Amino acid sequence: MVSAGDFKNGLTIEVDGGIYQVMEFQHVKPGKGAAFVRTKLKNIKSGGVVEKTFRPTEKCPQAHIDRSEMQYLYKDDMYHFMNNETFDMVDMDPEQVGDALKFVKENEMVKMLSHQGEVFAIEPPLFVELEVTETEPGVKGDTATGANKPAIVETGAQVTVPLFVNIGDKISIDTRTGDYLKRV
Repeated sequence: MVSAGDFKNGLTIEVDGGIYQVMEFQHVKPGKGAAFVRTKLKNIKSGGVVEKTFRPTEKCPQAHIDRSEMQYLYKDDMYHFMNNETFDMVDMDPEQVGDALKFVKENEMVKMLSHQGEVFAIEPPLFVELEVTETEPGVKGDTATGANKPAIVETGAQVTVPLFVNIGDKISIDTRTGDYLKRV
């Protein structure tokens, strides 16, 4: 149990039967009345954000989130993952995965986040290197403006790249934002 007076950003707690992560918190001591803690909580399963106030002495159970390293194997009508230590297999449907694997190739490692054995999210690696499979050729001399163009990478995702990037180039991408970082 953790008291509301001890909340920190990133802490995961159980409130009203749901699992929430503290996004922001603020201790408020009004001129009149009792102090309270104003929080912004994110439901880690649905992604919804809720604002809630607590008394500083109020206690909430802390939720334990397991992060396990798994290998993304392949996709057919389901996404298939394997734990390389225990060889346990996990299958997830496309609704559960969402856009998490947009920049992840087959046989790459991802982190599976679970609570009491139920997987609720996938964290891809922060940075990936992918090959550009489709893009228009850049026009010579059109670089003074710092212009960009769309490109399709080998996973099928679309990113915006500088004009000098061509088909067959390997590029580094930040998976959190989908931004082009550099040519490799």
